[in-house]
Amino acid sequence: MLERNSFLMRKSIWDRFAAVPDPRVDRTKRHKLQDILVIAVCGVICGAEHWTDVEMFGKVNEAWFRTFLDLPHGIPSHDTFGRVFAVLDPDAFEAVVQAFVADLAGSSRGKHIAIDGKTLRGSFDQASGKGPLHMVSAWVHENHVAFGQRAVDAKSNEIVAIPELLKLLDVEEATVTIDAIGCQKEIAEQIIDQGGDYVLALKANQQSLYTDVQMYMDDGIANGFTGEQDFWETVEKGHGRLETRQVWTTSDVGWLQGRHDWPALGSLTAVERKRQVNGHCERKRHYFISSHPGHCAQRLGTLIRNHWSVEVQLHWSLDVCFHEDSCRVRMANAAENFSRLRRIGLMLLKQEKTGKSGIAGKRLRAGWDRDYLLKVLGI
Repeated sequence: MLERNSFLMRKSIWDRFAAVPDPRVDRTKRHKLQDILVIAVCGVICGAEHWTDVEMFGKVNEAWFRTFLDLPHGIPSHDTFGRVFAVLDPDAFEAVVQAFVADLAGSSRGKHIAIDGKTLRGSFDQASGKGPLHMVSAWVHENHVAFGQRAVDAKSNEIVAIPELLKLLDVEEATVTIDAIGCQKEIAEQIIDQGGDYVLALKANQQSLYTDVQMYMDDGIANGFTGEQDFWETVEKGHGRLETRQVWTTSDVGWLQGRHDWPALGSLTAVERKRQVNGHCERKRHYFISSHPGHCAQRLGTLIRNHWSVEVQLHWSLDVCFHEDSCRVRMANAAENFSRLRRIGLMLLKQEKTGKSGIAGKRLRAGWDRDYLLKVLGI
């Protein structure tokens, strides 16, 4: 069985990692890069949260790894893992990860792509004055997979990183949703140029636009809209909570285009959420612009709500199940590359459907059961 699995392992993991450029000089290559990458991915799937954990996992399972890896000098030390991932080119590694994601989950074309950022809080290095790493991810709602990641430069912000991330994605016929920091004309224009549509949240970072949309939508809700418009409402009850969501959309954007000239602007949306818990009522209203027409409030309301699956299914899982915020890997490129190991692990665990437990339970089972780990790896 292991001989057959070793062949499939090489086809699914080994060959993909062979495309990652090795940054080491020949005289320092005691261990094959593919071996290092495969051991690291397996270790992270099974609960490893630092290079010392990865080394320990490798040594405990060395006999098993030798059934499909060469390991000419045994299992690398934790220092070797740390040094290799510190100098590994993040962009080259990302390209291989994206190809791996595409093989497993297909294309992002025509789907809902939610773009959102997350800070790796434990990655700061106080001694060198280095702040925590911030990563921007592209989460495809239909597949429950992060199709791409981009680190935010320490001297920059998400506004610069988002266009670079978009270049890596197939957004043809897709809808890209971004929170308020991504509400920039250049980003909207890039999405349109790449063949997609956008839904962008509005906040005070676009003060004039926000004020105009807020006043117009509030007046339309109170007194009636002119032109094409639509309304949708949902009510949810449970656990002592009553939540009502109301969505108003309008295609009457000509007046706004004359003032702000947004690329392919098609509609304005207001979403009001009223939440009642134990007699306490909270009401909030949010505003959005989109290239979609405003004749289907249900479609726009669903896109807006589903955007936050990136928080629950990606960021929450990385924090709670992989303890990402407490990870102190921080040397050079290591934090960024380790985040990709977690992303690969989370994706593979989500794709494995036979296990009935959640992500944390699947990690435990993979750590205890090598046959199940092979199943998680898709073998």
